[in-house]
Amino acid sequence: MTSSPATRVVALASLLLAAGCAGQAAGPARSWYAAHDGVAPRADRIYVCHAFGCARKTVVDYSAKDLATLRRILAKGRASPAAERKAIAEAVAWSERKTGPVVGSENDVGGYDLQNSGVPGQMDCIDEATNTTSLLLLAEGRGYLSHHTVSRPVARGFFLDGRYPHATAVVRSSDGAAFAIDSWPQSNGKLPVVQDLDAWFAERS
Repeated sequence: MTSSPATRVVALASLLLAAGCAGQAAGPARSWYAAHDGVAPRADRIYVCHAFGCARKTVVDYSAKDLATLRRILAKGRASPAAERKAIAEAVAWSERKTGPVVGSENDVGGYDLQNSGVPGQMDCIDEATNTTSLLLLAEGRGYLSHHTVSRPVARGFFLDGRYPHATAVVRSSDGAAFAIDSWPQSNGKLPVVQDLDAWFAERS
């Protein structure tokens, strides 16, 4: 039986409440996957979540050429943490364009889009936070990040505070500051929103 959009919203809220809505990123990034029906990346393989709530997972392998491209993009950020965050955004957008034809997500719609809940290739914030985290863990594991470590995704909003539930991937700078890498507001292949995590928490979805 197909669930209604309202039922999916309640389910999403429950997932985000379970994830915790604290104001700081906490816990190892890989602890996110078991709680959100995802699969952590392995070597050069990512399990791309889609169809909302990681209902579907598609294997995407990164070839030697792909890894060289990813490394080259992230190398643009070696000068400083700010430069690396800009490079991270570029890498996320590139990765979405790469995976689109494999996953069927070329036309993924950004932002609030409940009418596409359950549609293969369409992604909600749980999918997006998971996929961005997977890419960044792959990069981190290969030593491609110079100024950041990958943190567990975080969530904000749970209706009772007047905000729609929303989650984002997170990185922590070498100076201790945390930043949201939020690919959900944008359609497939566009640059994600990168901002200070406290500012991200303060926004209203």
